[in-house]
Amino acid sequence: MGKNTSKGGDKPVAKVPGTVLMLAIGDTTWRMFVPTVGCLLLGRLADDTWHIKPFGMVAGIIIGATITVFLIKRQLEKEV
Repeated sequence: MGKNTSKGGDKPVAKVPGTVLMLAIGDTTWRMFVPTVGCLLLGRLADDTWHIKPFGMVAGIIIGATITVFLIKRQLEKEV
């Protein structure tokens, strides 16, 4: 369904600025929150499992934030 079936061949589809903006926001949002919240929850699980409160949660936040920085950096390099 995504193919252009007109007689003129395959023409590039114009990008709507609002759609491009919303996709960029969504892409950046998951890159920020998924690693941070995921590692936070894993750190909390480590705290409960090994009784090391609050070190697991703090480590999870730091690791998640570090992953976030690398993901955002890769996204910016790709778009520029």
